[in-house]
Amino acid sequence: MRILLFLSLLLFTQSLMAENQVSIQIWHQMMYSHREVLREVVQKFETEHPEYKINLVYKETEELRSAFQAAALGGSGPDLIYGPSDQVGPFATMGIIRPLDDLFSKEDLDQFDPLSLVRFQDRLYMRGDMVGNHLALLYNKNLVSKPPATTDELISLGKKIAQEKTADGKPKVYGLAWHMMEPFFFVPWVAGFGEAFTNENAEPHLDSSSTRQAFQFMKDLKESGITPKECDYEMANALFKEGKTAMIINGDWSWGDYQKAGVDFGIARIPQVSATGKWPAPLVATKGYSINVHVSPEKLPQVVLLLRYLMSEASQLEFTEKVSSLPSNLNARRSDLVQKNELLQASSDLMSVGQAMPVAPELRAIWDALRPQYQAVMGGTQTAEKAAELAQKNALEQIHVMNEIEKPTSQALIVKFIFGLLGLVLLVLVLRKLPLIWSELMGPYRFAYWIMLPAFLSLIAVVIYPFGYNIALSFSNLSLKTFQDWQIIGFQNYIRIATDPVFYSVLGKTILWTILNLIFHVGLGVFLGVIIDQTLPAKKWFRLLLIIPWAVPQYITALTWRGMFNQEYGAINLVIQKYLHLSPIQWLTRPLEAFGACLLTNIWLGFPFMMIVTLGGLQSIPKELYEAAEVDGATAWQKFRKITWPLLQPVLIPATTLGAIWTFNNLNVVWLVSNGGEPSDQTHILVSYVYKAAFNLYRYSQSAALSMIIFLILVVGSFLFLKKNEPSSGGPT
Repeated sequence: MRILLFLSLLLFTQSLMAENQVSIQIWHQMMYSHREVLREVVQKFETEHPEYKINLVYKETEELRSAFQAAALGGSGPDLIYGPSDQVGPFATMGIIRPLDDLFSKEDLDQFDPLSLVRFQDRLYMRGDMVGNHLALLYNKNLVSKPPATTDELISLGKKIAQEKTADGKPKVYGLAWHMMEPFFFVPWVAGFGEAFTNENAEPHLDSSSTRQAFQFMKDLKESGITPKECDYEMANALFKEGKTAMIINGDWSWGDYQKAGVDFGIARIPQVSATGKWPAPLVATKGYSINVHVSPEKLPQVVLLLRYLMSEASQLEFTEKVSSLPSNLNARRSDLVQKNELLQASSDLMSVGQAMPVAPELRAIWDALRPQYQAVMGGTQTAEKAAELAQKNALEQIHVMNEIEKPTSQALIVKFIFGLLGLVLLVLVLRKLPLIWSELMGPYRFAYWIMLPAFLSLIAVVIYPFGYNIALSFSNLSLKTFQDWQIIGFQNYIRIATDPVFYSVLGKTILWTILNLIFHVGLGVFLGVIIDQTLPAKKWFRLLLIIPWAVPQYITALTWRGMFNQEYGAINLVIQKYLHLSPIQWLTRPLEAFGACLLTNIWLGFPFMMIVTLGGLQSIPKELYEAAEVDGATAWQKFRKITWPLLQPVLIPATTLGAIWTFNNLNVVWLVSNGGEPSDQTHILVSYVYKAAFNLYRYSQSAALSMIIFLILVVGSFLFLKKNEPSSGGPT
């Protein structure tokens, strides 16, 4: 009894403490070494303010943006969001972050670097805790005594370093590595060949001689032999840490990570372009905090208190000491930690040739137009001249679509009438059934119904309501400019999709993707299920090993397979070279090969489910049927075709239907293995195409319409498949 009393008192005390505690949530995209420092800073704040509880949630940059937009649309989300400054323009245009001008005095703001105070349309929306976020040439001092000053010196030094080869012909140490397929790492070179790719208002200047020369230079640099043939960010990062590349082009966010890994490195400007005598201009920006517009007036002072603490001199110097970030606080910059830090002093020189990162939403359209053309040039499927022309053309089209506000037409009245009529019919049906529902709730089984009620309400909240809301959005004009005040406009989104040739191209690719996956999922699953069902030694171990691909999270599996598809270091190409004596395949830089890579990964993920379903079905087949067939002299194939396969149909048909739906909607594999549709947006299926349209280009209403079309395709396809494959009552013959 005393124990129960003590536990009750403890629970009551904890509930009182929870009620009085201020909970503030921060979403951020800091890399691991920075995350550790942020956690330490927050813990100090919580020690000084015991009534506060700070929840830190890490999200990758693109996931952070998309998740925050979705949460803000529903009126929720974190209190503070931390990320790069280029997200300010879109978020401010949508009205999902709060202006900060009235929260901080001029005297307070004057203590910070102007670059860290991110404004959009003359309003302050972000307080940056560090300045820079720019690219530089990092060199391993054990391999490079003096960094190259020009591109000619870079190539000459790189070739000298990469001369020594391994047994399979690869350089023991590469001269240079960088994230060669990402435009952010490319655009500094455009300025090095003449003019920048855009201005501060995010107006594109892509169809220029500078862009064309930069395209060609990057392709030539890739083919010079001083770099890996295929390199993404993680590979470049790993090569530099392991001393397998002498130089890397990377940002200031990585310095602390390299210091922690024990790399003795220096930094220098990205080499001057020898042909023009101009310096490449890396984008200079800030990373910082914005406040969610949905933070209540009562909670706002508490959020501001935390933000002041994060912006304080002491907090910023924690980051300076441990990860070598350049503080935005001017008092912190006068500290010996900054003044005596060679990296930070060199960083100031790097920023002197940089270009300020535009924060206008149009920048996103420029990235989206530039990325596929740049990747096409690097993959050898597009000329530099044509790529520059198409990049400019597509950027202007994307900007136009992004800023377009569609007005309601007469169709809007039809849509509203249909919605109203359906709502009225639903209301009448509910009212007619209300007495019956109430009598059941009060009847002899009322306890069971009341137990089910929370699940039913949850179903309405997380399935039915979002589905209905998505239907409404599909007939609306929700976009970047109408995020807070969208309207029903009619059938325009569906008409636009129906007349878009790209939609049919992606649909055809999606159908092919689904069919090929199902053939292998079902084929391998049934084959392995039948083999394992036989009397085999170590049957349980085989079953356990073969289910692992399905048990491991898709995210981990997809990234693992992406690594195995690397042209030089991937396990698949190593096997192809060693045992088949064939040239390595460019799995991730050519469209057909990249699609095949996604396909192989998804086959690996999908066959164990069909195998388990098959094993379950096999256990329900009477053994007497096989014994009778053996007496009649049936072969193994005849037994499978006449007994096993027909009697597996009742379990395989629903499983195949589920598999088709999962495969048709499988965003993870395509997005992670192909890195968002690379190369050149050629590996998209419908679901990834929808995701890109929604969160890359802010076409929310069109994405909602696309998702409804996907839903209808799956409903109709599943119905027809199940109807056609209804099991017969005759049994095996």
